[in-house]
Amino acid sequence: MISRSRRRPLTVLLALLTLAGVTALSGCSDSSAAGSGGKLTLGFSAWPGWFPWQVAQEQGLFAKNGVNVDLKYFDNYTDSINALSSGAIDANSQTLNDTLSSLSGGAKLSIVLVNDNSTGNDKIIARDGITSVADLKGKKVAVEQGAVDHYLLLLALQSAKLTEKDIELVNLPTDAAAAAFAGGQVDAVAAFAPFTSKALERQGSRAISSSAEFPGAIPDHLVTSQKLVKERPKDVQALVNTWFDTLAWIKANKAAAVGIMAKRGGVSDADYQTYDAGTTIFTRQQNLDAFTPGVTAQHLDFQANKIIDFIVNTGLAQQRPSLDGLFDDQFVKAAPQ
Repeated sequence: MISRSRRRPLTVLLALLTLAGVTALSGCSDSSAAGSGGKLTLGFSAWPGWFPWQVAQEQGLFAKNGVNVDLKYFDNYTDSINALSSGAIDANSQTLNDTLSSLSGGAKLSIVLVNDNSTGNDKIIARDGITSVADLKGKKVAVEQGAVDHYLLLLALQSAKLTEKDIELVNLPTDAAAAAFAGGQVDAVAAFAPFTSKALERQGSRAISSSAEFPGAIPDHLVTSQKLVKERPKDVQALVNTWFDTLAWIKANKAAAVGIMAKRGGVSDADYQTYDAGTTIFTRQQNLDAFTPGVTAQHLDFQANKIIDFIVNTGLAQQRPSLDGLFDDQFVKAAPQ
């Protein structure tokens, strides 16, 4: 199993952005830069809401929609975020809070599709004897610092009237964090599927909190450079159309699709099927509803401002990013119904 996490500190991201025009593009293929008219490089990593891209590739659905995609799987989720921010890839699968952190660092990005909401597949798992988040006070908790489940952990601590200072945070990549917990080295872990399966191998362990308790807090997206949207809108449209075609194929071929996605995630088909309830894949209508401005967690603009307040106040971001050009619903609106 490969990690969706391993987030570098924001200072490193800022340095990467500064070097973007000089070094980052030198490592990508000639056809991957936005506006080349050739291949479009799409990044993704380990998360149930992004594994459908593997189905799209294996079933030839990108080609069906007339877009030449180099689908790049990142063993390290943070590398994919940095690759998009620097311009080394054209599009990426990433969370809203990580996208906002990139914007804070100066990246010019657009969210063109909501893949899913995490509705339970991000979890805080604790050893036997710990039954609530409040019980984490003074305990060792492993998490990838600065990544999506660090955000979940901080939300959970806040709801229990605790702060990060009340725990002993052990900063580890998500796969290593889950393994450390399973091996009895820490008292709790914050992780996402498929690594939750590894953590729950520890006898007596249980989930004491999950993303299900924070509706809308962890939406996952197809994020592109604003340059790609401007220079290659037909290719962006083809990506969005491919996503909805893929969901239709999965619905009609569930067993085959589970096999493809489970293999990519490094888990059994049976384990993969347990993730269904914890990742809510968005329909076209749910996308349209999310992009519509509003005042509840259902609406991306509301959730983004809420996340910005949180990540700035907790030091996960150094400054408030502008949301100009971030939410671009034109492609979802134009997708066939």
